Amino acid sequence: MATARKRQISLTDTKYYHCISRCVRRAFLCGEDKFTGKSYEHRRDWVEEKLLMLASVFCIDVCAYAVMSNHTHIVLYVDDKKAKRLSDKAIVIRWHKLFKGNWVTRKLTEGESISESEQLILDELVDKYRERLADISWFMRALNEDIARRANKEDNCTGRFWEGRFKSQALLDEAALAACLAYVDLNPIRASIAATPETSDYTSIKKRIDHAKLGKQPKSLLRFAGSPRIHMPKGLPFELKSYIELVELTGQCIRADKRGYIFESQSILTRLNIEPENWIKLTTQFSRVFHGAVGRERTITAYCETLRKRRRTNLTNCERLLA
Repeated sequence: MATARKRQISLTDTKYYHCISRCVRRAFLCGEDKFTGKSYEHRRDWVEEKLLMLASVFCIDVCAYAVMSNHTHIVLYVDDKKAKRLSDKAIVIRWHKLFKGNWVTRKLTEGESISESEQLILDELVDKYRERLADISWFMRALNEDIARRANKEDNCTGRFWEGRFKSQALLDEAALAACLAYVDLNPIRASIAATPETSDYTSIKKRIDHAKLGKQPKSLLRFAGSPRIHMPKGLPFELKSYIELVELTGQCIRADKRGYIFESQSILTRLNIEPENWIKLTTQFSRVFHGAVGRERTITAYCETLRKRRRTNLTNCERLLA
C-alpha cells in the first residue's frame, strides 16, 4: 500500500525532496513518439516554463530538474520560513497568480476596507494559503494538472495523463542530496539523448552552465552557496564549480562511448566520504536502488522517529553506498 504523502514529508528532518511524475499513456509527454512519428518536443517548454514560474510563486525552490520523454525529475527545497515571514497581503497576491481566491481576498489586494467579520474569514483563508504555498503536494498538483489539461486538449482526449500522484523521496543529508542532484542532471546522458551536460536541454545543469559562462547563477533555481559554514546563507551546500566539474566527470564515466574517471580527490566526494565506485552507482541507479527516504543511518533514524515509522527503509543500501 502506498504511503500517505503527509507520512513522507518531515520538514524538521529535511527540506529537500526528490519528486518523480510519469505518464500513464503510451503517448509521450515530450520528445518524438517512434510509434506514430509525432513530435511532442514543444511540451518540454510547457513543463520547464510552468515549473520555474511556480517556483517564483510558491515558497519552494527548484534545485534540479530534468524533463524526459515520459517522466519528469525534480528536486525541491521547501522554504517554510519564508512562507511564515511573508505578510498576509503578499501571501494573497502570490495565491492570486495561480488561483482566483474570493471576494474577501480581492478586497485585500485592492485596498478596500474590510469589516471585522470579513477579517475573520480572511485570516482563515490566509492561513490556508500560507500553508499551501509551502506544500510540495500543492506545488506538484499545480504543475501536473496544468500540463495534463494542455496535453489532453492537444491530443483531443480525456482521462488520466499521469500515472498517479507523484512519487517523492526525502533527501536527509548532503550525501543523499549531492547524489540525487547529479542523478537528475545526468538523466539525458544516461538515456543517450545528450552527449554532455551543457547540451542536455531542459535540465537544470544546462541552465546553470549557461549562466556560469557569464559568471552568474540562474535566479530561477536555488543557488549554490558553497561549503557549509557558520552563518550559512540559504542555498545548496556545495561549490558550483566543483559540482559542475563532478557532473561532467560522472557523465564521461557513464557514457559507453566515452572514457573517464572520477578522481578520488574531487572535493565534493572527499567531503561527503563517498567512494568513486559507489558514486557511479548512485548517479545511474538512484531511483532503482532507493524507494523511500535517503540518507545515512543517523538521519534515517531521526526521520523515522519524527514520522513514527517502525521500518527504516533503504538502510542497507544507504550504509553500503553512502558510508
